[in-house]
Amino acid sequence: MHALLFLLLLLFGSGILALCLQKSAKAASFVAAGGCIVSCLIGLVTVIRILATGDFPSFHAGWMVPYGSFSMEIDALSAFFLIPIFLLAALAALYGIGYLSAAAATPVSCRQDAGGTYLRKKKLGGVWFFYNLLVASMVMVVAARNAVLFLVVWEIMSLASFFLVTFEDEKEGVIEAGWTYLVATHVGTAILFVVFLLLGRYAGSLEFDRFMASSEDYSHIAGILFLMSVIGFGTKAGFMPFHIWLPEAHPAAPSHVSAVMSGVMVKTGLYGIIRIATFLGPLPAWWGVILVVIGVSSGILGVIFAMSQHDLKRLLAYHTIENIGIISLGLGLGMLGMSIHSISLCVLGFGGGLLHILNHAIFKGLLFLNAGAILHSAGTGQIDELGGLMKRMPWTGATFLIGSIAISGIPPFNGFISEFLIYVSALEGCVSLHAHFAFVCLGGICGLALIGGLAAACFSKAFGIIFLGEPRSEHGAEAHECGIAMRIPMIVLAFSCMALGLLLPFGMGFLSPVIGVITGFSQQELHLHFAAYSGTLNVLVVTGFAIFVIVGILAFIRSRILSNRTVSSSVTWDCGYAQPMPRMQYTASSFVQPFTSLFALILRTRITYSPPQGLFPQKSSFHTETPDRFREGLFRPLFEGINRGLSKLRWLQHGRIQLYVLYIALILFILLILKLW
Repeated sequence: MHALLFLLLLLFGSGILALCLQKSAKAASFVAAGGCIVSCLIGLVTVIRILATGDFPSFHAGWMVPYGSFSMEIDALSAFFLIPIFLLAALAALYGIGYLSAAAATPVSCRQDAGGTYLRKKKLGGVWFFYNLLVASMVMVVAARNAVLFLVVWEIMSLASFFLVTFEDEKEGVIEAGWTYLVATHVGTAILFVVFLLLGRYAGSLEFDRFMASSEDYSHIAGILFLMSVIGFGTKAGFMPFHIWLPEAHPAAPSHVSAVMSGVMVKTGLYGIIRIATFLGPLPAWWGVILVVIGVSSGILGVIFAMSQHDLKRLLAYHTIENIGIISLGLGLGMLGMSIHSISLCVLGFGGGLLHILNHAIFKGLLFLNAGAILHSAGTGQIDELGGLMKRMPWTGATFLIGSIAISGIPPFNGFISEFLIYVSALEGCVSLHAHFAFVCLGGICGLALIGGLAAACFSKAFGIIFLGEPRSEHGAEAHECGIAMRIPMIVLAFSCMALGLLLPFGMGFLSPVIGVITGFSQQELHLHFAAYSGTLNVLVVTGFAIFVIVGILAFIRSRILSNRTVSSSVTWDCGYAQPMPRMQYTASSFVQPFTSLFALILRTRITYSPPQGLFPQKSSFHTETPDRFREGLFRPLFEGINRGLSKLRWLQHGRIQLYVLYIALILFILLILKLW
């Protein structure tokens, strides 16, 4: 635990020092990023040792806050969640040195009070301070063992990420995205506040260990507490329909911050759901059904909306919702296993869900870093303005391809391992559960298959339109490969996608203590069930790897044969056009048009079409836009109605401090009467 406290101090101290050095962007970057990287390396070594030895450290100190205490512990569940946090935060910090250098070097125009504009250069001390604060708060969230401490660091995490989202506030829509995120996360926090108050009322304390010991006292409201935690934590995780902040905030944030927010910060919501579930005693089957339904709906809707996006980072943001849905599906199946005391169903469901938490952090972090490299080099993330980047950005293109294969669940990469376990878990549920619950598992199988197929189609579009063909604009033509500081994290994450895909089947047993914390089953029983499924996984992974090796060997042989021959090149068949142009290529919309037409009732895409006119038409246009139906049809009218209602109470604001003090006194008086009543 001393190592954890030291790395927290190092994170905070290096962030403060970066603030002091913000006049020098380079110094601030190296100090803060260096402190973050060193802290995360210390943390990785510590949590791996904890999982290997089973020695779970704790720390407890007094705190001058009512019902609060500085209580922390690293058990197997916390240690597992800390692995992707430390890994991705360190790599994103290294990436951020190169990525933010452009923000520090390029002047940006800003508004003056008089309405004019002026140029200024970005100071990086603030963004690095909030980055390190975000990493430290995520560590504290999974280590906290007191409700007051948990809520405080949860709020710090929300505020730090808000300031990171609004870092590039001179860009259109960034401020609105930041406020959308802030409102959504505080709505979720308000619900969590009630959850912990109810737990504390029945337990007589706000310590987590007392929550677990008092589970029988609030068994009659356990279902309500679980539903409230799903809504409160699900807002942070990005469950549909509480996801509205996610496709706004992720594209607005700097790309290395987007990678951390999408890869690990949203997972703290999943951690919260799992941790609350361990407080509530025996889990009824309908809790698992709720998570399965949320998972399937979030996964399908997330990938459908992703297919219709034109901005790369927004596309990736919707895929975060999709993968959170896959994780929720696995966790729900694990809870169904707990309800019938099926160890195999728990191992497969929780094992697949937990592994996908780790795998998603790696390949989604990689893809957001790829998106940042494209945005940094080409100056745009609009898919239809790119093209032909494989020749100009080979490292970025190769790693993006690996990430695309991994997120599509294709062997032998890491995404396949976790999704395969969830598939087998759902099949196990079809066999071992009652008919109505078996039907839910069957729906999970069909939903996961649909998600996988649509994800492969979506990333075929993304990779093909961005990296293949010819540049569609000057942005694509002038793109160049990013620097070494940005390249190294992408290569490391791409290698991790391949390495985990090959090694996880041999080492899934490391999840036994993690699942043991959730289920209470012994590690020996869990190890035996993991071993029973590892053989099948090994065969599938080795087969997939062999196919890739054979393709590589054939490509090498072909290159050797052609090396001594004269090879000429020409344009592809051009349908009779003498001068093929980039505009004749597929666009992002046309590539996935069969799929978007299939789901037109859900997407309700807006089409703006100007057809050719006359015998010799000069121009025509076709544009599609797919707004988020939940945001436009549900939350925007709701918030506008609330705003109109609250605006009628503005008469209470007189600008007189005496009246405000009177309001406070009246509220205190009313609370006193209620207490005495």
